Amino acid sequence: MSDDLPIRAASTIILIRDVATRPAVLMGQRGKGAVFMPRKYVFPGGAVDAADANVQLSEPIDPRSRQLLMLEKDAPEVTPEALAVAAIRELAEETGLVLERPGALRFFLRAITPPGRPRRFDARFFLAPVEAISGGAEADFHDSDELSHLHWVALDDVHALDLVKVTAMVLERLAEHLPSLETPKRVPLVRNDRIEDRVVWLG
Repeated sequence: MSDDLPIRAASTIILIRDVATRPAVLMGQRGKGAVFMPRKYVFPGGAVDAADANVQLSEPIDPRSRQLLMLEKDAPEVTPEALAVAAIRELAEETGLVLERPGALRFFLRAITPPGRPRRFDARFFLAPVEAISGGAEADFHDSDELSHLHWVALDDVHALDLVKVTAMVLERLAEHLPSLETPKRVPLVRNDRIEDRVVWLG
């Protein structure tokens, strides 16, 4: 497998409910025929499209998140706003949910797919409370061609799912970060499967 694959900018959204009681996140399973992470449970998300740069958000994104998204930029043409738009678009495409409050997004973690994988992404993970969704916690979601078996998973139960290492790492950090849904003081940029391997702290 070539290590010279292009690295595409991507956005992922971690939608959270019941933060103060028993926190749960929305996750779905990728298809068994998927080239990237087949059968694994993941958060909604995907690559940034060129058209995402032309979409105007209904409100500004969080200033602190924007500042952190501007650090260690490998692709200057990908703006913080385009990353936020991609996260919102992918959520709608993969689940049918509409995020009405872009300003509620919080940049949480960045991870670059290690060499040797069939595809490589420079993924930014955003937190968002379910209250930012049209319909809130009662909103209906549905499976898509990209994700099936969509459901709310309590953080206590996530490790029973088939996860890749980076997803498990994100969930571990999330459990430490909650009940806060604010942008962390520092955001890790992970260049391998574990924070301990290769990490740059942004902030």
